[in-house]
Parts: sequence; structure tokens; C-alpha cells
Amino acid sequence: MGRPKSFEPDVVIAQAMETFWTNGYAGTSPADLAEATGVAKGSLYHAFGSKRELFGKALDRYGRVGSELTEEVLARPGTAKECIRAYLVLLVEADLNGPVRRGCLAMNTELELGAQDEEAALAVRRMVECSIQLLAGRIEKGRLDGDVAADVDANAQARFLMNTIVGLRVMVRTFDGPVLYQIIDTALAGL
Repeated sequence: MGRPKSFEPDVVIAQAMETFWTNGYAGTSPADLAEATGVAKGSLYHAFGSKRELFGKALDRYGRVGSELTEEVLARPGTAKECIRAYLVLLVEADLNGPVRRGCLAMNTELELGAQDEEAALAVRRMVECSIQLLAGRIEKGRLDGDVAADVDANAQARFLMNTIVGLRVMVRTFDGPVLYQIIDTALAGL
């Protein structure tokens, strides 16, 4: 009988996610993962199969946590514009106030692996589509509540805002708050 696991898989996945997010897939070595998680390389591979499989689990976790956060912020009291602005500001400030400006793990993954890793590209696409759906739902609620004009196409506006989010998550790596907040306000002018 094998030894029982001495680590919590969800915690290890969360720690690996942070490491991949900071260093990228190629920039994260098995030794980096062992150091970040406190789990020996052999035990990591025994539990998760490979670096790529662990990365897939980390990317899935990122998508799940991101979706939950998006839903929570967009469901807060306020107009559609206020809720969406709060969400965009939250994303920007997470990087501005973090120890490293690392942008978005999903977008970083698409840029690094999208052309060569179909599974990673599909995972990113699912995340993006989920975000678009959540944004469109909040815009549609705003239309019903009367705080978004009736002629606003919720799906088109949500795709535009997603494009803005992607740009913000890249720009946050080199631009400061005032520029990013101005972009947010300009993007929300259409609501």
C-alpha cells in the first residue's frame, strides 16, 4: 500500500497556478513547482501526471475562480455601468497593487501557447466566452432595469468590453493607473 498523500491537491493546484501565472508555462520549471508547492517533483508527477497536466488543472482553477469573481461583482447592487466599472477597476488594481504586474493568466497562456497547444487555446476560449456571457447578462439586466439604453446590443457591447479587458490586462504590465482608468471610462461611455 502506498503512502497517503501529505498535501491537499487543491492547495497545490492553487500554488502551481500562481507560479505559472507569474513565470509563464515555459518559464516554470519542475523545480519551481516543487519549491512553490512544497511537494517533491516525484510526488507532483505521481499526483498530477506531468507539468502540462498540472498546468491544465491550474488553468481550469483560474477560469473557475475568475468566473465566480466576475459573477459576484456583476451581481452587486448598482447600475450596469457601476457594476462593470467596479469589475474592470478590480482587475486593474489587482495587478497595480500586486508584487508583480503579471496581467491575465488566460491571455498570457493564449499568447504563449495558443498557436501550439489546442487544449490550452480551447480552455482560454471557454473562459473568454464565459466572461462575455456574464457581461452580456449584466448589460441585458441594465436594459431591463432602464439604466442601459434599449437600443444597446448586449452581446456586441459585452464582446467590446471583453476586448477592452484583454487590452487592459496587457497594458497593466507597463502603464499606470490614470491611463488605465481613462480607458475604462472611455469603454463604458457606450453604456
